[in-house]
Amino acid sequence: MQAQVRDLEVMLDAGAGLLVIESPDEPQVLQLMTRLALARSLPLFCWSVADGLRSLGFGERVDSQQYTEPEPLLRHIRGYSGGGLFVLCDFHPYLKDEPLNTRLLKEIAMGEAQPRSTVVLLSHAFSLPDELTHYAARFELGMPSDDQLLGIIREEAQQWSASNRNKRVKTDSRSLNQLVEHLKGLSWGEARKLARNAIVNDGAIDATDVEMVQRDKFTLMNRDDVLIYEFDTARFADVGGLEAFKAWLSQRQQAFLEPGPELDSPKGVMLLGVQGSGKSLAAKAVAGVWNLPLLRLDFGVLYNKYFGETERNLRRALQLAEAMAPAVLWVDEIEKSLASGDNDQGTSKRILGTLLTWMAERKSRVFLVATANDITRLPPELMRKGRMDEIFFVDLPSAAVREAIFSIHLQKRGQEPDRFDLGRLAGLCEGFSGAELEQLVVSALYRVQSSGGLLSQEQLEQAVLSTQPLAVVMAEEIDSLRAWARERTVPAH
Repeated sequence: MQAQVRDLEVMLDAGAGLLVIESPDEPQVLQLMTRLALARSLPLFCWSVADGLRSLGFGERVDSQQYTEPEPLLRHIRGYSGGGLFVLCDFHPYLKDEPLNTRLLKEIAMGEAQPRSTVVLLSHAFSLPDELTHYAARFELGMPSDDQLLGIIREEAQQWSASNRNKRVKTDSRSLNQLVEHLKGLSWGEARKLARNAIVNDGAIDATDVEMVQRDKFTLMNRDDVLIYEFDTARFADVGGLEAFKAWLSQRQQAFLEPGPELDSPKGVMLLGVQGSGKSLAAKAVAGVWNLPLLRLDFGVLYNKYFGETERNLRRALQLAEAMAPAVLWVDEIEKSLASGDNDQGTSKRILGTLLTWMAERKSRVFLVATANDITRLPPELMRKGRMDEIFFVDLPSAAVREAIFSIHLQKRGQEPDRFDLGRLAGLCEGFSGAELEQLVVSALYRVQSSGGLLSQEQLEQAVLSTQPLAVVMAEEIDSLRAWARERTVPAH
């Protein structure tokens, strides 16, 4: 915090009469202002609409009720002759369509009397009127470092111990380091709250607490609902086939989770393939096998909910993904997200530019998994090496993979795969996708439920014979996709 005090002193020496601080952590900012006031021997005042103007221990006492309204408050500050720091909490509503308040703040900022007063506008978000931007300096409250986060955890552990007959908080070095990792990107107050929640329930910090903190952190930071935290992540055992993709991920797991100077951290992959071939399940499996949070970027919400400010909210979503790092970011059917239309007004191009810049320049450990069905609708810039590590083609499953998929879905539904001739079933299902194979099992089980008895080989074969796969219904489109991918992508199976 001492370094931040020095940064603020530089701003004051440069003549800043108006400071803007955007932070949800008001107590931490007020503590910082108190240290600044002490360092510069300045009177310190704080204003809120609830309490009016009050002294924080430095300078003259004021009648708080006399300055509850913005206009008399600003006139008082403009005429204050002693120089001082005035922190105005949540003042932003009083600058919107309020020309008098804007003018008074401008006159305070332009004032040349010595010693001069400085107004600090403090809120979770602050958009200044154009008239004030030239006179204002913005200060960003730094997030706690690793050592400071560890200090917060130890302080909370000591407080819990003091309240519980000096019992020690149980933990291990791995869980403690993971907790510090997942508290990164939070404000001081938020980090303290989540650290306290991790300890208070059972007096321990373990893997369960770390996962809880992960989810609570996402809830705290996801104010725009553009990102979705996928709690149900798959295991590779739930994914039939994709052996080449699995091997590729295994080779890069350590480089991503524990990056070193000799190898660049993996950035991400594109999974291209036939609909229902298991691309989404594979995306979930990346997070599951690497034991990372899976965040899904919902472009539908991005476009529909925030018309006119889509790019800004995409940047916020990407910043949140970085704050959750290490993490997997999943964009499903990305070609639909970036396709432009007649009424698009250039939004898709700007979205693409924002996404490409982030993909090329990001330093955080966010592994991007994008899935697509139609390669012709994807902009070529997205496919360039350096933005994606590899493009995998998820083809229709082979006979051996179809047999494995049948086994997985029968087991998931309480059936014993050994009772069935899976090789014969796989042979009957030439051209079926993984999703279609799953639905065959579901369809046969519905028939069993309505008629009673046990699931049989005959019922599964009847389900096969009564279904036309997508490879037949859309044969031309799928053949074209396969031909394109043959020379341009890496087979995932």
